[in-house]
Amino acid sequence: MRLYLGVDVGTTHITALLLDAASGNILASQSLLNASEVTSPADKARGRSEWDAARMVGLTWEAIRRVVGSLADASAICGIGVSGQMHGMCLLSGDLKPITPFVGWQDRRGEERIPGSSESYLERMQRLAGDVPRARLATGFMGVTLFWMKESGCSFPAGACATFLSDMVVSWLTGEPPCADPSNADSSGLFDAATRQWNLPLLEQLGLPVDVLPPLRLAPSAAGGLRAELATQVGMRAGIPVCVSIGDNQASFLGGVADYSRSVALNIGTGGQLSLHIPAYVADDILETRCYPGGGYLLVSAGLCGGRSYAILRDFFRAVGKAFFGARGDEDLYERMNELAASVTSGSEGVICEPLFAGARHDPGRRALWKGLSATNFTPAHLTRSLLEGLVRVFVESYERMRQIGVAGRDVLIGSGNGLRRNPLLAQIAAEGFGMPLRIPVHEEEAAYGAALLAAVGDGQFPSLEAAGRLIRYK
Repeated sequence: MRLYLGVDVGTTHITALLLDAASGNILASQSLLNASEVTSPADKARGRSEWDAARMVGLTWEAIRRVVGSLADASAICGIGVSGQMHGMCLLSGDLKPITPFVGWQDRRGEERIPGSSESYLERMQRLAGDVPRARLATGFMGVTLFWMKESGCSFPAGACATFLSDMVVSWLTGEPPCADPSNADSSGLFDAATRQWNLPLLEQLGLPVDVLPPLRLAPSAAGGLRAELATQVGMRAGIPVCVSIGDNQASFLGGVADYSRSVALNIGTGGQLSLHIPAYVADDILETRCYPGGGYLLVSAGLCGGRSYAILRDFFRAVGKAFFGARGDEDLYERMNELAASVTSGSEGVICEPLFAGARHDPGRRALWKGLSATNFTPAHLTRSLLEGLVRVFVESYERMRQIGVAGRDVLIGSGNGLRRNPLLAQIAAEGFGMPLRIPVHEEEAAYGAALLAAVGDGQFPSLEAAGRLIRYK
């Protein structure tokens, strides 16, 4: 038996699982709540998002320890794959200690005004970038945070490295300096996805040093071997290869999609992504073309709306109940909201919702709206149904754009994320909106599963990532 450990480090949960490469079965799985946020209330009100990097690493190791501890003999583990939240960064010292908190993807400091200027940090970056090709800058990206640090007078100590969350975990597991696969590097905004190299002209325009960025290394090659002291703690073999990590979007696609040519993948969790695999780079003003490990790209519509938008509506209903009826204000209303939404016919009787409470990546200033409201359809049921339909509409429109720029059509919708798994009505709306059968993998942790498949390919169990997809089964 050859087992592979897959780890996914997210800002909501941290998950570890053990995959049997012969059967595709998950032998053990552990998911821990990532309670590592340290943003002060004042900074949270400003849109900041900061996390205790050392605590996140500790929680990751705890998840690994619990999963490996379920085995009678951990010597069958032959490799470790890691994925994680792509956007965001932590600055590490030369001896791999966090210099800064981890700044998460929801951080909006890039939109703050520069003192003594009429520009925000992001606006100044965009002006300086000018017409440099393939500069994709958005608040919460590593590049924007680094620029904010530079403009705020922060220094980059000698040997310091700006590190993605999953790469930080890999460095801790191996003791090796950080490195980054293009799938992670691409999320920085400082990367040229077409050439798969750091965007040196952009760095020069922004005045950012290239030596603060991690060197590039391709997954699924090994970033190093598991440190002996860690291996001893859980009974694993020292030196087990730990793969260069990949982004969670790519890992989720790898762990959920068995047929690249026929499938379009829809993930709805806190946010949402629509992804399909293409062989060559495609440029588009709105869609992202993200590097995929092993070759090719994912064409992605990355939305800031998803379960987070549904939670905002839930919180509004909670606030109403607390203000008018003395409710506690912490009730779990999702089941009742789903019941109400199901009582309304498709189309929400003319109510249309654009659930963009946090804007869109290509239009950060855009906000949510409801329209078509009347005296008869201004009800909690219609608001709820229309929000779910609006979530799906955002991604259907993105798929239509993909088709317009020449991407071949797909005929299977692969669903993932708790938004689709826990909400049958949303899953039904998605299938109807795309006009495709919706298939959901049997295993629930697609990104961690994909990370385990990455390790199996790196170990030579499969000739390619797509070949490893034969292990995926659907409900």
